[in-house]
Amino acid sequence: MLAQFKIPLGLASGSIATTPSEAEHRYSPATCIGCDMKTVSGVPDPAHVSTSYVERQNLTMRMSMRRFTRLTNAFSKKIENHGHAVALYFMYNNFCRVHQTLRVTPAMEAKVTDHIWSVEELLALLPRPEAKKRGPYKMCTKG
Repeated sequence: MLAQFKIPLGLASGSIATTPSEAEHRYSPATCIGCDMKTVSGVPDPAHVSTSYVERQNLTMRMSMRRFTRLTNAFSKKIENHGHAVALYFMYNNFCRVHQTLRVTPAMEAKVTDHIWSVEELLALLPRPEAKKRGPYKMCTKG
């Protein structure tokens, strides 16, 4: 399993690969039998390389979106719909939601925006779907 994370501008990023043991069962967590660190970009400080950030993000996403939880009926049947749902989640999480530890949104902390976005601002970014012309109605006769 490869845990990969991106860090804001000017900072280094990396990845840590873990190898699950062969005794892994379907519903039980894997036992980590080793890991390997490699630099993806920049010059990361080995003392600060950790999967804690990406694991916390994964937990927050799983707890916020039921489509990432096993044995649920809130899954996406199409991968395209799944991608759209994840994109909306990340936009909301980074631009609309004030994080308790930051006391602002992550986008404000990174100086990407100067205000907390409303959901209306977020949805205004979505393209308006064009209405398709419908065909003629079929007449139903009971008889």
